[in-house]
Amino acid sequence: MVVGRVPYDERLAHDALRLDRELSRGYTQAMRIGVAAILTFGMCLWAGLAQAYPVGERHMQAHDPRAVLRDSERRDVIRITVWHPASDMAQEQDLTIGPPDRPLFYVGESAPDGAFADDRRRPVILLSHGFGGTARMMGWFGTVLAAQGYIVIAVDHPGNNGADPMTVAGATLFWERPADLAVALAKVRADPELGRRLDMLRVGVAGFSAGGFTSLAAAGARVDLDRLQQFCADRPQDGVCAPQREFAVSREAEQAVLASPEAAAAVARSRGDLSLPEVRAAFVMAPAIVQALDPASLRALRTPVSIILGVADDVAPPNTNGSAAARAIPGARLKALPGVGHYDFLSRCTPAGEAIAPDLCTVTVPRGETHRSALEAALRFFAQTLGGPPP
Repeated sequence: MVVGRVPYDERLAHDALRLDRELSRGYTQAMRIGVAAILTFGMCLWAGLAQAYPVGERHMQAHDPRAVLRDSERRDVIRITVWHPASDMAQEQDLTIGPPDRPLFYVGESAPDGAFADDRRRPVILLSHGFGGTARMMGWFGTVLAAQGYIVIAVDHPGNNGADPMTVAGATLFWERPADLAVALAKVRADPELGRRLDMLRVGVAGFSAGGFTSLAAAGARVDLDRLQQFCADRPQDGVCAPQREFAVSREAEQAVLASPEAAAAVARSRGDLSLPEVRAAFVMAPAIVQALDPASLRALRTPVSIILGVADDVAPPNTNGSAAARAIPGARLKALPGVGHYDFLSRCTPAGEAIAPDLCTVTVPRGETHRSALEAALRFFAQTLGGPPP
């Protein structure tokens, strides 16, 4: 096989992959410890923060009838990933996305079914991925929070994740996402080993893109579908309104789902309270679909909210999404990163990923800097609002 003018050498390719993995491990450790050190010495938030635990990973499934209409196979399943502080004996492995011999994204490291670090109750972070993403894609965020002492519960949203075929209903019924998190939290809470370690008085939520919308709704924002439809009728080329690169859905297809008798119950739920009563704080990255939220409900939010976004985001333009939310929510924190785009909040691309998906992988600001900014802001925010993990 010849790539361009350079002969393909399998041994050299494997050596390059091994080197990339070694560099990635260094990246992960630097992110876990470096972020902690900056917060410890710069902010003096809590004494034990500089210690980074190994990370354990658990997988489980919950069942919810609201998933059926969205899932391509009509399953009622919600897949759950849990990251948690693990014991020093835990054996971490590379956490990647893509073929094992040619991964496209490097996520971090975790120990499958690793033993817990201890029996103490710990604060909980619910984590929601973006449109067409996965829980694993947000592992760069979730594993670092787990390394710093949090228990992170993430889901693959039915019909709108990158592991399954996506559906028009999964893309259209986006307000069902907060309930996915509620179902996941209930499932983990009922688990004999996991549940006793959850501090249910200290629950936060975090999300990227459509997961940012999910976080705001989980915190108490209300959905106004008519508002979003009017906004998109006026601005059809807006990054949120235009067909998405992950799964293009026409306005006609969306309207067909909304008008179908099968979706009547889901549409009725959009007008109700989607909040999770356990949520005490919301950390939002590059939020999208903010125009679907009732401005009055944003102004009425009393749950602390912190928003981080990229100034160069043309998928979820800040002025009509993250910045608009920050202007409306009382006391909301906003951090705008110059030169950062929407997909900069995904996991780090490998060389193979850069070659296959340049539109997702090309960045102006090094992705590690963006990740570090987000993690520092999240750890600082959750320490102040939830009290931080035990030392």
